[in-house]
Amino acid sequence: MDLRIFTEPQQGATYDTLLAVAKATEDLGFDAFFRSDHYLRMGTVDGLPGPTDAWITLAGLARETKRIRLGTLMTAGTFRLPGVLAIQVAQVDQMSGGRVELGLGAGWFEEEHKAYGIPFPKEKFARLEEQLEIVTGLWATDPGKTFDFHGTYYDLTDSPALPKPAQRKIPVLVGGHGPSRTPRLAARYADEFNMPFASVEDSARQFARVRAAAEEAGRSGDDLTYSNALVVCVGRDEAEVARRAAAIGREVDELKLNGLAGSPSEVVDKIGRYAETGSSRIYLQVLDLDDLDHLELISAQVQSQLS
Repeated sequence: MDLRIFTEPQQGATYDTLLAVAKATEDLGFDAFFRSDHYLRMGTVDGLPGPTDAWITLAGLARETKRIRLGTLMTAGTFRLPGVLAIQVAQVDQMSGGRVELGLGAGWFEEEHKAYGIPFPKEKFARLEEQLEIVTGLWATDPGKTFDFHGTYYDLTDSPALPKPAQRKIPVLVGGHGPSRTPRLAARYADEFNMPFASVEDSARQFARVRAAAEEAGRSGDDLTYSNALVVCVGRDEAEVARRAAAIGREVDELKLNGLAGSPSEVVDKIGRYAETGSSRIYLQVLDLDDLDHLELISAQVQSQLS
């Protein structure tokens, strides 16, 4: 089971804070550092000092880290034109020496679009499908050849399809709860399917749908990696769990029900239940980015048991 650190910087974080978390992620033996792609805080937090851009952040971290994978859960398809996104991600992949992964979603948070003047189209899922075809098509085009795409929402003619990423193929993540269109999209374009903030039972059902869609598309269900994203709150004792829950404005019982919370042994046991569904990777949503001791505890007493 791979453990990856997943951050939500729109809730309040500077680049320096994210850099500290990314370096701890690397030093403590975690597999990857991922971040959300949002421009507006959610809930009652103030979000200060304000948002940071996902791909600018990852470009900086690409030069400041050496081993960990870097990526997004999920880049919002509404924020960037697909041709521009393909250039940005390929460049960051070059900057990292080939450690980038792209999670790409339709975009959903209407308020942040209103706050920053970003169009929020109705046909988000259909646009996402075209975006995935364009981004992956640009990267896959042989050097010296051009890429064309003529869709409903995007039109590319004689694109040189440059630059190329450092990796032969940047891993693409698709995720979500949708019962039919999402599995079909994952089956066609994804290297990894991510189930965000879902129960063991719902994860098992959705993974089965994705496997079936992959088989229908002529792929083996085992071609994809299956993963979960879950909030994490671990403590050496009940008091420490309660303190960490309070720091992120959550209740312990709710976190135990909906995430990975409790003692290290409790969290290891629950991760084992997700592993039984076929999940081989967990994105640990860390909400208190100043609590690096939390990462140390997870590394020493959770990750060590899983490896």
